[in-house]
Amino acid sequence: MYPIILQIGSFAIRSYGLMAALGFLAASYLLDRNRNYANLTKDQSGTLLILALISGLLGARIFYVTQFFYEKGFADDPITIFYIHRGGLVFYGGFILAFITVVLYSWKKHLDIIRVLDVFVPALTAAHGFGRIGCFLNGCCYGAATTSWWGVTAPKGSYLWFDTFGLPVHPVQLLEAGENFLLCILFCWLLKKVKRGVVISCYLIVYGVLRCFNETLRGDNDLFWKLTPAQWIGILLITSGTAMLCFFLRHEKKSA
Repeated sequence: MYPIILQIGSFAIRSYGLMAALGFLAASYLLDRNRNYANLTKDQSGTLLILALISGLLGARIFYVTQFFYEKGFADDPITIFYIHRGGLVFYGGFILAFITVVLYSWKKHLDIIRVLDVFVPALTAAHGFGRIGCFLNGCCYGAATTSWWGVTAPKGSYLWFDTFGLPVHPVQLLEAGENFLLCILFCWLLKKVKRGVVISCYLIVYGVLRCFNETLRGDNDLFWKLTPAQWIGILLITSGTAMLCFFLRHEKKSA
């Protein structure tokens, strides 16, 4: 909607970048606050956060470029692949690569992988919430047309206005931002009250369900076998999270 917050001459502060920076700060604070649960030192939590950030951005961009290689003109102008400041990230791509990176680092440093994943959940949901606000301001990841009272219309003449034919659309980005902030509060509270592995398992289940629903409100994704790619991944998360939750509830002792 408003991709540039402030511009002075050639200098511009982009809304997506600003929200990403706020998300990083929030994630850094939460990870540092909860790191003792996983016996992480301050240096280890900082290193993990930086590695997760880099791998997350890389994975999210690779997934986006692969999915929209021809639609967004990357085939005609390959240099735009590196214009990450304009937006164009897919959460699941970033989540998958960051997840792998965190697991590999934890394994190499002989950390408790499951506990590390648990403490990452509140940080992840906070960062994701700010990221979705950035999506709203940037005009990407938009919803389908709606006549509902909560529909929003892009500024006339913007590329989103042309994409949506000037019709009101579901503010699905703000919906997902709110969901993530609520999940952040919930998992911060649950982290030290439940068994090891329950937090990451519940996150996979709950976010998978929410994403499958949110996709029904989206207006920018193609269907693949009657579902969007994100819905298929959401189903995989729900299945994996359910199996993990059953295992941890059965075999783990409650956290101290």
